Amino acid sequence: MTSGTVIEIAGIPILLRSCDSVFEPAVREYYADFITPMASVAPIELTVEVDASGFPDPETVGAGGAVPVVDVAWTGDRWRLERFDFRAEWSPGTNCGRVCLARPQVSSIDSVLRILHSILAVPPGGCLVHAASAVRNGSAFVFPGISGAGKSTLSGLIPSDATLLTDEISYVRPAEGGYRAFGTPFAGNLGVPGENISAPLKAVYLLAKGPKNKIDPLPRKEAAAALLRNVLFFAKDPELIRTVFETVCRLVASVPVYRLTFLPTPEVWEIIA
Repeated sequence: MTSGTVIEIAGIPILLRSCDSVFEPAVREYYADFITPMASVAPIELTVEVDASGFPDPETVGAGGAVPVVDVAWTGDRWRLERFDFRAEWSPGTNCGRVCLARPQVSSIDSVLRILHSILAVPPGGCLVHAASAVRNGSAFVFPGISGAGKSTLSGLIPSDATLLTDEISYVRPAEGGYRAFGTPFAGNLGVPGENISAPLKAVYLLAKGPKNKIDPLPRKEAAAALLRNVLFFAKDPELIRTVFETVCRLVASVPVYRLTFLPTPEVWEIIA
């Protein structure tokens, strides 16, 4: 009988079933803080197998500096996800799916979960953002930025009275008349999952490196354009893309957005409030 591990992120549980002796314990170790013995709602069920057949030689992937392509498509009754190291499908109608991994690596299933959550977050008005986030004094702060903008740097400087939700992928969902940021296991350069907690979202700080620490408020239109560039979304689905756009517009209308220019020193956290 295959084992089962329920990983619940932002209130959305996904049950992974696998009989692979390497994959299953690796998943349980990495996602330990996000594993729940009893899901809050009926979980999505994914059967995971490991079989290298049909996958390219990993040493040839990315040759010449090419970036591996992720293909995400809606086929009429299910989503199909494919990359050089995995093939996956999930049917919303049955709430079940299958994943085939080339190797029993957590990094591969982590990518599957990121993509799946980027789709699942959209219909209820949420999104995944390429951003660090933290909780301080009962409020959450999100720090979007492209690679190299300073997400991991800022996260590494976090003071003792704050809690890191993630240094890479932030989960934002509408809640209680506003928005809430949730911790995720989706790690960046720090290489550690965030804390499995959440808090009301107080502000968004778009990251920029500069000669001094300063905060500048952004007009709503500029804030929406900048935030859209950092939303994690792979599916080429017109309806969902429109929903993502509407979500971002609603978010910047209710949550203040700033440009945070900072030096890589702990003092930057003194102006974040």
